[in-house]
Order: sequence, then C-alpha cells, then structure tokens
Amino acid sequence: MKPEILQLSPVLIPSINAKLNELFTIRPYFQQADKEAYLLEHAANIRGVISGGHTGITKAMMMRLPALEVVAVNGVGTDAVDMAYARERGIHVTATIGALTDDVADLAIGLLIAVCRGINTGDRYVRDGKWGKSATPLVPLPLARQFSGMRVGIVGLGRVGRAVATRAAAFNCQISYTDLQAMDDVPYGFFSTLTALAEQCDALIVAAAADKVEGIINTDVLNALGKDGYLINVARGKLVNETDLVDALTEGRIAGAGLDVFVDEPHVPEVLWSMENVVLQPHRASATVETRTRMGEIVVVSLEQNFRGERPAYSLTT
Repeated sequence: MKPEILQLSPVLIPSINAKLNELFTIRPYFQQADKEAYLLEHAANIRGVISGGHTGITKAMMMRLPALEVVAVNGVGTDAVDMAYARERGIHVTATIGALTDDVADLAIGLLIAVCRGINTGDRYVRDGKWGKSATPLVPLPLARQFSGMRVGIVGLGRVGRAVATRAAAFNCQISYTDLQAMDDVPYGFFSTLTALAEQCDALIVAAAADKVEGIINTDVLNALGKDGYLINVARGKLVNETDLVDALTEGRIAGAGLDVFVDEPHVPEVLWSMENVVLQPHRASATVETRTRMGEIVVVSLEQNFRGERPAYSLTT
C-alpha cells in the first residue's frame, strides 16, 4: 500500500505531480471545500505532508496526524512550521535548500536594475502611447541611475547572498556585506552592523534567510542608506519595517526600492502602488519552470528517503 500524503499546497509542475501520484496516495487537502471533514476522514492514515514555505504546518495540524513522519516543504522557509514540535515528535521537516539560489539572485539583480533604470516606468510610458507626445519631447522621462559600478551591500552572505555578489561583481560593482561574522573565504568587505554597511553603499540587498528576526531594516538603516540609495528585498518581508520603508520613500530619504516579499502577503501597502521609484513583485523569485522542477524533485526524494527508513538528506529537524 502506498504511503498517504496530505498536500497542503499545490505543486505547479505536471511531471512532479505525476511522480507524486505514482509513488504515493496524494490527499489534496488544499482543494477541498470542507477541509475539516476531509481531515477527519484521512488524518489517521497520513504519513507525510507536502506544504509550501508560506503555508507551512501548525502544531495543531501535526497533532491531528498521529502517523505523521515527514513534512516536505516545497520552499526554503520554515518559519510557518512548528519546528520545535516536529523535533519533539521526531518528524522530519525538509526544505528545498539550494534549489532556489540562482533564480532568487537573478531577481535581486533584476529588481535593482529595473528600479535604477526605470524599466517599468519606461514600459508604461510606451504602452500608454506617451512616447513622442510629451510637451517636452527632448526630456520625456527623468534620467535613470547607472547600475554598473555601484557599491552594493548584501545583508546575509549565504547561498543567495554569494550568488548575488557574483552577479553584481560581473557589473564591476564594489561588494560588501554584513552577517553574523566575517567570512575568510570571500574577498568582500565586511561590516559588523547594518547601519555601517548601509552608510557606505548605493544599494542594500537583503538576502538573509533569517526566520527568527524582524524589522532589522528600519529608519536608522534607511537613513544611513540615504537619499541616493536603493533597497532590494528578496529574502523575508518581515526583515523590513514596512512603515519605516514607506515613510522613507514618501519623504525621499531613499531613492527607491525593489520588493519581492512583504510582511503580510499578499497584502502590500497601497501607497507603494503608485510610486514610480518602486518595483513590486508577488513573491515569485523562484517562479521559473527550472527551479520549481528542482524543488519538486527534492520534495519527491525527501519523501522517498523517509519511507525507505532513511534520514532525508534535506531534513532540518533530525
């Protein structure tokens, strides 16, 4: 008999869904109108869970699954999972560590180029039929900011941070970073505090996988970044104090921002919608066919390893 898996979030790659259905009995909880009745019907036999980084799984849900052995998170964030309870129960919690790195780093650079060069503004300008019809045709749009050669500060020099640094360096950017400690295997300048880093860079890219902290990008850091500085966040929405960020943008205390993540997704401060110096994305840094396929493959492997009696290679709890 195939292990029964409770699926809390959809998987968007058909080949991965086919593999999951071949190997396991998938119970698509996320599709059910009456989720409570569905859970009552299947809870006793559920041995695995597939979830997403944003959805996670609560302690209350895990407590209702007496046979649960493994939670495979189709993402890298585990802050929505009660990790302490999972460890207490001996439940493996796996994540797709490493699969997202390139795409997230690509989007970080893309956001910075987009906001510096006003790419979205220019696109709307052409689509709205304004090109060539301005009252001042020689200066139809404000001049943009050059990205090449910028001083780029990276918050968190993990996998994504290092990939961002590699990409920025290809544009002749001067790279510096802050992290819990200096790293002796990189050639970049280290700053022990966020404000010190922000003071000496033109763009601050948040890439830290810090699930247990919030609001570290605040008024002090934004003021240190200054009126010519840009903030990019592809890490966790809660790492940025959104009220402080909105104030800094509204008052012109920083030059602009590129944001893929937010504190209360999918709710985004409406004041940001109309700001031409802000580029917004709906938390989709990993949203490519290639990366989502790699993520799905890790989910499948993690479940397979568990049901073979092995410790999943991507387990974060055991």
